[in-house]
Amino acid sequence: MLINCGRVLMLFIWVVLLLNLVHPATKPLKYFIDVALIFMVVMHGLQLVLLKATQTSNGPTMTKKEEIKLFIFGVFELLSWQKKHFPKK
Repeated sequence: MLINCGRVLMLFIWVVLLLNLVHPATKPLKYFIDVALIFMVVMHGLQLVLLKATQTSNGPTMTKKEEIKLFIFGVFELLSWQKKHFPKK
């Protein structure tokens, strides 16, 4: 439940950040949103690269669809992926 709320929140944040590229906000806020977009792309990309680097050959692998979802939703998708592939015993 909370993971889905986080996904919706993250999708809303992406929409706001990308909408600023099409319809820029006023000057001081525009620069803050541009920096936030760059930070978001770098952090989500880094998270994806680090997860792929730590995967072992005998463990579960990520499909391209899962990689895209991880890049968009970040830690919320990572938690969902871990819950799916590594259930608690």
